[in-house]
Amino acid sequence: MAFDYKKEYKEFYLPGRKPQIIEVPKMNFIAVRGMGDPNEEGGAYKESISLLYGIAFTIKMSKKGSHQIEGYFDYVVPPLEGFWKQEGVQGMDYERKDKLQWISVIRLPDFVQKEDVDWAVAEAERKKKQDYSKVEFLTIEEGLCVQCMHIGAFDDEPATVDLMNTFLEENGYVNDFSDDRMHHEIYLSDARRVPADRWRTVVRHPVIKV
Repeated sequence: MAFDYKKEYKEFYLPGRKPQIIEVPKMNFIAVRGMGDPNEEGGAYKESISLLYGIAFTIKMSKKGSHQIEGYFDYVVPPLEGFWKQEGVQGMDYERKDKLQWISVIRLPDFVQKEDVDWAVAEAERKKKQDYSKVEFLTIEEGLCVQCMHIGAFDDEPATVDLMNTFLEENGYVNDFSDDRMHHEIYLSDARRVPADRWRTVVRHPVIKV
């Protein structure tokens, strides 16, 4: 059976609907950086998702080709995630999506190294005749965070964020946003098939203890 990160690491991917504090270790990702409204049809954000999945599945299917990755085991491609920020804003301003700066990411198994991502980019470009040069290997160590499962549309997230902020205040923590510590979302639902009121999104914020 293929290794499924969501099931094996439930503390990172399947939190409850009540906020919790968690220490998030260093993880490796494939990533695409960009700016602008994620809802723009044909925009940079939607392109980033296509690029990421192209590389993610090239790496996953490498087992069938000549590029054999040391330590490879069969796995389910982890969910899409996003790190978000806006200049001069702590967290997210949901009314100013055009000002968003984002890093779209998909987690990599630990056996995948930068040279494997470089190979996958070249292989995908060769096979698909498409430019994948925006995809990079990225290591992120989030550290101490608060997280909560949000159920519903993205525009309804402020209610979940308010719940998280109240939890922080009551338990002696504060948000710790910076250029390197951002609003983080993990997308567990296929928006093409699941109604918006049932979307499941992990919302995670960096924090420090007061």
